[in-house]
Amino acid sequence: MAEAALAPSRIATASRMRLRLDWGGAVGVALTAAVVFIAVFGPRLTPYDPLEQTLEARLRPPGFARGPHTHWLGTDNLGRDILSRVLAGARPSLAVGLSALAFAAVVGVPAGLASGYYRGRFDKIVMRLADIQLAFPAILLALAILAVAGPSILNLIAVLALSLWVIFARVVRGEALSLRQREFIGAAVAMGAGDARIFRRHVFPNLAGTLLVLASVSLTRVILAEAALSFLGMGIQPPTPTWGGMISDGRAYLAVAWWVATMPGLVLTLAVIGFNLLGDYLRDRIDPRLRS
Repeated sequence: MAEAALAPSRIATASRMRLRLDWGGAVGVALTAAVVFIAVFGPRLTPYDPLEQTLEARLRPPGFARGPHTHWLGTDNLGRDILSRVLAGARPSLAVGLSALAFAAVVGVPAGLASGYYRGRFDKIVMRLADIQLAFPAILLALAILAVAGPSILNLIAVLALSLWVIFARVVRGEALSLRQREFIGAAVAMGAGDARIFRRHVFPNLAGTLLVLASVSLTRVILAEAALSFLGMGIQPPTPTWGGMISDGRAYLAVAWWVATMPGLVLTLAVIGFNLLGDYLRDRIDPRLRS
């Protein structure tokens, strides 16, 4: 009787949890889709040239109208339309983030897979390299490398990929260690399957979900790192508009023109929230232990 009485409450609790997850996933998907849409089509939707300077219209507040057009998010210290710059800044930020993520995965996934599956000396070398790199703060390491190599888009992608491959390697290594002990891997080895077939038929399909979640979460780290480096002047260089660079330009005007730094900061925050919610949603959907 007691269990029967508790059953409806358990069902209601599970339903509420699913509703929260569905709402979080829907918000994450919507924000991520909006960021991708802006990155792809944003430069075509800008009401003004994002590089056009109009000094007589500098530091205009949001909603300021000039002639037939309106600066919906205001203008910056050089009279450039902030909305146009926010829309144009999504493409370089997302392009750098996806490129760095791809290079990090290309290096980190095979290294972690070989390290966890074969173990031995290679595993020790890869993990010691990872430990040495993790001993240095990622942002300081990136600043040091960019200060020597010089700020450019290619150098920025390389530095971000360098700071991210360790995460892929360690996560994939842990998964490979677990998969190596599973019965279906032992059965495949007993049947004479080679390593290439085992990886293709058994290991990679079981890693796909983990890599998808890791990529969505890591993209947040890369975009924030790119914005931080651009804020410090070591990322994408002017006149290319970037969210981090716009925040840096507006920090000197917070007392008199809060919108110059706040608007790109708000867009960056929404993008990060969207990618994080998407990663949580994918994790909850892919991991069978979290399904109700």
